[in-house]
Amino acid sequence: MKSRPAINSLAFFAVLLPAMADDTTNSPAAEQNWNWHVQNTDILQGYPGFSSQYSGPNSLPNGGQARETVSLDLQAGVRLWPGAEAHIDGMMWQGFGVNNALGVDGFPSGEAFRLGTAEPNGAITRLFIRQTIGLGGEQENIADDQLTLAGKQDVSRITITLGRFSAKDVFDNNAYANDPRTQFMNWALMANEAWDYPADAIGYTTGIALELNQPKWTLRYGFFQVPRFSNSLTAEDRIFKWPYDGSAEDGPILDTWGMVSEFERRYAIKDHPGVIRFLAYLNRANMGSYQDAVNAATATSPADITASAAYRYKYGFGLNLEQEIAKNVGVFSRLGWSDGNNQAWMFSDVDYTATAGLSVKGEAWQRPDDTFGLAGVMNGLSKSHQDFFAAGGTGILAGDGNLNYGWEKILETYYDFKIWKTLHTSLDYQFIDNPAFNQDRGPVSVFGARAHWEF
Repeated sequence: MKSRPAINSLAFFAVLLPAMADDTTNSPAAEQNWNWHVQNTDILQGYPGFSSQYSGPNSLPNGGQARETVSLDLQAGVRLWPGAEAHIDGMMWQGFGVNNALGVDGFPSGEAFRLGTAEPNGAITRLFIRQTIGLGGEQENIADDQLTLAGKQDVSRITITLGRFSAKDVFDNNAYANDPRTQFMNWALMANEAWDYPADAIGYTTGIALELNQPKWTLRYGFFQVPRFSNSLTAEDRIFKWPYDGSAEDGPILDTWGMVSEFERRYAIKDHPGVIRFLAYLNRANMGSYQDAVNAATATSPADITASAAYRYKYGFGLNLEQEIAKNVGVFSRLGWSDGNNQAWMFSDVDYTATAGLSVKGEAWQRPDDTFGLAGVMNGLSKSHQDFFAAGGTGILAGDGNLNYGWEKILETYYDFKIWKTLHTSLDYQFIDNPAFNQDRGPVSVFGARAHWEF
């Protein structure tokens, strides 16, 4: 049965507030003492009916569905002292992803938070201090953006970020596939899905990130708190989120955390820039074991991941590549692997992932601010994780009550149009084969439209 998109009270901002924007925001400037930015993104996604031999607790409804999401951010930054900036981001969101963000692990909308809501909710998603320590030598211009004040900085520098922010603000970035508000929408194309990155249920947490930047490389390390319960809120959400949610809670700090490190190497091939990043992570939380859950399952009692909960580790690795191959044409890829033994805690159920894609600016057809993108995704599970779903287990996104396993395969293409100044709209199509790793369901075609503006 098709569902009607939620009616929201925020979409009118997409029409009214772009008139306030001007093109001076991103122009080179002297050192800023403060700035502010606004963004609004509205996404409508839906899919027609598809073939399914059965459905389970987390399955996409096979009769078709349409849903809408809205986000609005008000962001501000201020210079505290030389090298130090403080930033705050207040976000309001409303709406639901299809099936309330269940049933596909490469979920088709990165703007679909797990906390879907019919009424606007709000949160302080970022509140952090960034201290930059110059090491001397050559300097570079840093542009004004939503989380950065414009000015000059030493190329050789140490940067310390402390407070509430997204681990994705610092790690696993990619010029062509990083932001579902302006680029590809799929979760697997905004981040490495095999990285169970530290976050609450809306993608943010408290932590510290350290970066050593040199002319051709950067080394990063981060330590973050994680929620006490899988796919839930962290303790500071009791203060920073409204309406109030008393379930928000951290685990013991010595036993519940996420660590990540990344090495980035920048280079050029015949004057075409490229970047390669290698990521490694280690998480600890009160996780269940997939194999223990399978061993305890019976014909009348499906696998229960919580029954084997104990403080365990989960680790993995990622590779992230971006390369310009011609003016206005770039390619990218991510590869990811996790150990696949213990419970996915925060992001997705994926243990192995491979993505590759192409991004083309529209200068060749006299539309220099338009973008065409095309990408493919393959997501997989470890053997014990496959057995867990086959025994009726449920995860963060998947769990059909049974499993005829196959790699989840996704193709996404989009075209982003510049309408006026900072107002863009996009049309998006995603073909999803074996949704939630199940060959007995699908394929699914997801159609989407997006409106986005920022200044």
